[in-house]
Order: sequence, then structure tokens, then C-alpha cells
Amino acid sequence: MRAVRVRKGLRQQDVADVAGVSRATVSRLEAGNVGKLCLDTVERIASVVDVRTELVGRWRGGDGDRLLSWRHSLLADRVTAAIRARDGWLVVPEASFSIYGERGVIDQLCWHATSSHLLVVELKTEFVDINELLGTLDRKLRLAPRVAADRGWRPKLVSGWLIVTDTRTNRRHAARHSSLLRNRFPLDGRSLSSFLDNPMAASSGMAFWPDVSPVNVAKDAVRILTRVRAPNRVQQPDPLTGDG
Repeated sequence: MRAVRVRKGLRQQDVADVAGVSRATVSRLEAGNVGKLCLDTVERIASVVDVRTELVGRWRGGDGDRLLSWRHSLLADRVTAAIRARDGWLVVPEASFSIYGERGVIDQLCWHATSSHLLVVELKTEFVDINELLGTLDRKLRLAPRVAADRGWRPKLVSGWLIVTDTRTNRRHAARHSSLLRNRFPLDGRSLSSFLDNPMAASSGMAFWPDVSPVNVAKDAVRILTRVRAPNRVQQPDPLTGDG
């Protein structure tokens, strides 16, 4: 923080004034004494000097990463089963690409031959950085026709859907960025089923998917797609539409 501030030619007081904190607070942060500072204060000071801060939780070394990977895999299995249950859809999970130095993996690359429709599905078990997520999805949508061409698919239509695990934390983050998400994803989960049944127009949407568990992953996939909400939970308003 201090190195960037000095490089920008700012005084501690300049940063404090913009961040709405005292100069002493900025000084404590630059000295590494952050134990009594709240995260919001740290982020506000960091944003003044264009520094990105991240709070990373670790659980038993690498076990936390494996747990997230496990949840992501279960979510992918359930969504894959649901899409494949619809007539005419093929699903390629984890479709990797390397195009002119751009490398990555499309969570699910789906193809509907009858309508020549290509569907890019991005799966998220939790929101981390909304802007980065949108940028990543936009890049995958741009490159998806090239990835499809390698499989002999010639899409006339390309759609992109974001599917997020339905948790209170994810809904809270979605509500916080509702305007941005609504603009980028005009359709909600209730439109996903009808889109898959009749993919005659390109669409962009976001669906909350019930939190996954290792039990009955395939058995209830079709039922879940009909009503993309968490079972046995008090109905929550959809942050994108305001509906329950």
C-alpha cells in the first residue's frame, strides 16, 4: 500500500481524505497493523490507490480447495444430467481450449444440433469477484464458436448461462450487485427450462441451483430443472427479478 501510494505521489492524508478515515488509520495499515481494522476500512483505503485486496480462508491446508472442487463437481454432474435429459442436447464437460495464447476451460459446452445452438454454461459454487466472473464468461462466449468448430459444430446461435449454487451468501452477493447482474443476465432460472425445450433464440440468464449433496445427484436432476430452487427452504425473493 505504501509503495503504491508513494509511486502515485500521494500523502497519507490525501488517501485518508478520499477513503473517509483518519491519517493514523492509513499509517497503521501501511505498517501492517491491521488486526483491529475492519475489512471494509482496508478495502476503502486500498481502492484509493488502486490496490486489490483479498481475504482468503484456509481449512486444513489444501482440504478447503478439495472441498470446493468436490462441490463444483457435484454441481456439474447435476446440471449435466439435467441438460442431457432434454431432447437433442449434447454436453461436453470441462471443454478446454487454447486459441492464440488464450487458454481456459468452459465448464459445460452444450450443443443442440437441430437449432445449431451453442450453449456456454459457467458454474459457480460461490461468488468471489463479480467483475472478473463476467469478464471470464464474456471471453468464453467469444471463443466458444472456435472451440465448437474443432468438434465439427457450426453454431448459428450462441447463448450463455451462469448457474450458481443457491446459498444465502450467494444470494446476498447477487442482491448487492443486482443491477449489474440483471443487465448482463436478463433471464432468471424459471426461463432455463423453457429455453432448453425450445432453443430457437439466443439468451443470457442466471439460475440459482439447489445446493448439492452426494445423495440423489442424478435421480432428481430433471425435477430440479423444472423448478430451480432449493428444496425444504423458506422461499427467498429472486434478486434479479424480485419474485420468489
